Amino acid sequence: MKPLLCLTLIWTFCLVMLGAYVRLSDAGLGCPDWPGCYGQIGAPDEAHEIAQASAQFGGEIEPAKGWKEMIHRYFAGGLGLLVLAISILLWKKRRALHLGRTIILLPLVVILFQALLGMWTVTMKLMPVVVTSHLLGGMCLLALLAWLATRVSTPTRFNRHLLPLLSTSLAAIVLQIALGGWVSTNYAGLACNGFPACQGSFTPALDGITEAMQPIRQLGHTASGEALTISHLATIHWLHRLGALLVLITFSLAAWQLRQHSPKLAMMISAALLLQISLGIANVWLYLPLPLAVAHNGGAALLLMLCVSALAQVKPLKHIAQAPSPLTLSPNGSGRKVASSSQF
Repeated sequence: MKPLLCLTLIWTFCLVMLGAYVRLSDAGLGCPDWPGCYGQIGAPDEAHEIAQASAQFGGEIEPAKGWKEMIHRYFAGGLGLLVLAISILLWKKRRALHLGRTIILLPLVVILFQALLGMWTVTMKLMPVVVTSHLLGGMCLLALLAWLATRVSTPTRFNRHLLPLLSTSLAAIVLQIALGGWVSTNYAGLACNGFPACQGSFTPALDGITEAMQPIRQLGHTASGEALTISHLATIHWLHRLGALLVLITFSLAAWQLRQHSPKLAMMISAALLLQISLGIANVWLYLPLPLAVAHNGGAALLLMLCVSALAQVKPLKHIAQAPSPLTLSPNGSGRKVASSSQF
């Protein structure tokens, strides 16, 4: 089971990276239909296939973009089979592993919803809220698998006093992933043309924040149908930077607290945090090169997995022994201290 869980986790991480590559290389609509591509199981690349697709669907046919999207769908289908196998195995061993039914079935539910979001991404023409939700769904699946893999392979060892800080860190990285997805799906990655300032200012105007963050709207437009301005896009980008500051604070504190319990995990979190911040700055300074932009998505996924792995190692309440009574009276009434059975 452990090798299969590790394989599924790595597969999911690679699929998240592949999805980022498809999105950032502007191939999200490489196939205008779903689940096939121009009515067939692969992208049209022969002359007669391109002619037929052009006659049926219209527009310019770009086989390279179509194959990127179809490879992404093939990988997603393979992940579905892996998650199904994992769920069946975990269900059979749920009592021995002390796993609830919900946590076992939830990855299946998420991956089914992911398939719907993948379809809606195409049919709704890259609507930002749908594409961002698709990204969050992939990250949610990655987090669930990371939690299961850790619980199956690693004993719980962290005291519960770490739970509030780790939970806050998890909330911060989830919010930041959502903001990063909103930046990417609105093509606002270069809206701030410098760092640390944005458009030459450290306090950009936020008067268009309502229009910029409105979820129900089409790509490139406000809810009223007007075109988004550079000011709107800069607002989206600036909020992502504020989220990065929150992640930097919470994860730095978490790594500091974890250093006494697991120096190796604390070092991994610190290294991943430094890498992610560096990638974010480099993307702005180097004008969003594709490899660095994809790596930035991977860095967010890595931070998420490390945070969830740490949370999975926090001892449940039932594993915390109650403190023994400091004094037990002997039958003759003396105050001699007697060790209770809970101390052994």
